[in-house]
Amino acid sequence: MSRLFGTDGVRGLANRDVTPQSALSLAQAAARVLGEGPRRAGRRPTAVLARDPRLSGEFIGAAVAAGLAGSGVDVFDAGVIPTPALAYLVASLEADFGVMISASHNPAPDNGIKIFAEGGTKLPDETEDRIEAAMAEQPLAPIGADVGRISRFADAEDRYVLHLLGSLPHRLDGLTIVLDCANGAAAGVSPQVFTDAGAKVIVIGNDPDGLNINDGVGSTHLDTLARAVVHHGADAGIAHDGDADRCLAVDADGRIVDGDQIMAILAVAMKDRGVLKDDTLVATVMSNLGLHRAMHAAGIRVLEANVGDRYVLETLGAEGLSLGGEQSGHVIMSAHATTGDGLLTGLHLMAEVARSGRTLADLASAVTIYPQVLLNVREVDRDRVRSDTHLAQAIAAEESALGDTGRVLLRPSGTEPVVRVMVEAADQMTAQAVASRLAGVVRERLAL
Repeated sequence: MSRLFGTDGVRGLANRDVTPQSALSLAQAAARVLGEGPRRAGRRPTAVLARDPRLSGEFIGAAVAAGLAGSGVDVFDAGVIPTPALAYLVASLEADFGVMISASHNPAPDNGIKIFAEGGTKLPDETEDRIEAAMAEQPLAPIGADVGRISRFADAEDRYVLHLLGSLPHRLDGLTIVLDCANGAAAGVSPQVFTDAGAKVIVIGNDPDGLNINDGVGSTHLDTLARAVVHHGADAGIAHDGDADRCLAVDADGRIVDGDQIMAILAVAMKDRGVLKDDTLVATVMSNLGLHRAMHAAGIRVLEANVGDRYVLETLGAEGLSLGGEQSGHVIMSAHATTGDGLLTGLHLMAEVARSGRTLADLASAVTIYPQVLLNVREVDRDRVRSDTHLAQAIAAEESALGDTGRVLLRPSGTEPVVRVMVEAADQMTAQAVASRLAGVVRERLAL
C-alpha cells in the first residue's frame, strides 16, 4: 500500500484525489497528532493556514479550517501567501503547526496539502505516518467553548516582508529587475519586497485568476521571463513557481541562471562575509559537476544529499550548516528560513549583484555547466541497481574513460520500476553516448 504523503505533502487532482472530504479528514488527523503536546500541557493547539490562489484552494482551505477548528484547534487564516511565508509565520507566531494548500509548480487543476511542524519545519516521515494512521480513527469532537476559533491573520504578509528585508546584507538600489510571479502566491508580496529593497521592478505573471497559475509563466517557463528581461533592458529576471518556494533567474541577455549557479554565487558571497558555516554547501546528487568544480576552486566543500529539498534540509540540520539546495531552485538559507524560499533567494542573489558591482552573467560564469543527459529506463528491477556486478563493471569502465571530465549516476526510482541514468561530460555527444550505452546495460541486466 502506498503512502498518502509524497515527497512534499499530499498532492493530486483537486476534487478527485484531493477532495473536501479527504482534506477534512487529514486536518482532523493532523489536529489529533500535532495537537497532542499542547493538549497535554492544558492549552488549546494553534495552527496557521494559508494557500496559493488556485480556485480549488478556496474549498480545500475551508475544509481544512473546519477540520482543525472542529477538532479544537485555533486557526489563524493567512489567506494567499507563499509557502515559505507560512513556514516563517508558524515559527514567528509560535504556532503548533501550519497547513499550506498548494500544488507548487503543478497546473491549476491540481492541488495539495503541505503540513509544517512547530517551528515551521517539514514533518519527518514517522509523523506523516502517524497522521495517515489517525485518519482511520474517530476524530476529536469537542463541544461548546472547547471548539477552535478561525481568525483572519491580517498582518501575515507585512510580517513576512519585514523578515525578508531584515535578512538583506545589501540593498538593491540601482538595479532593474523583472519579476515573474507565476500568477501564484508571490504575486502580491514579491513586487512589494523587491521594491522596498530598492530595485526598480517590472512584474509579469502577477494577475492570478485562480486558473492561470504556472500557465506559461514562472520558473517552469523561463522563456517568458527571458523575453521580458531583454525587452525592458533589465539587469536580471527572477522567476518563482506557484507557491514561491523556489527561485530561478535569467541574466541581462536572457540566459538561464539555474539553482546550481545561484547556490554557487550565494555560497561564495556568504563565505566572503564569514557566514557560510564550515565553508560547506549542501547540494543533491543531481547537481552539476560544474558546481563541484567551482566550489572546490573557491575553497568550499560540497556535501551531497538525496534528491528532494527535504533531504537537503535533513543534511543541513544534522550538520548544522547554513546553505543548501537543488538545481530546480529550491535553495535553503537556514539562518533565515526553514524551507526553500524563492523570495529570500532572489533578494540575496540580487543583493550580491548590487554589492559586487558585477553583472549576474559574470557572477554565474564561475560555474561551467557540463552537458547533462538523463535517461529513464523502464520496466526493470530497480532494486538490483547496486548489486549487479556486470552493471557495476560497466559503470566503472565509463567512469574511468570520462576521468575528471564527467561523471555517472544511476538512481532507482522510489515509486516505479524505473532506473534513471544520468551522465555529465565535457560535450553533449559524449554524455549522450555514455548514457545510451549504460541504459542498454540496465535493460539487458535488470529486465523484469
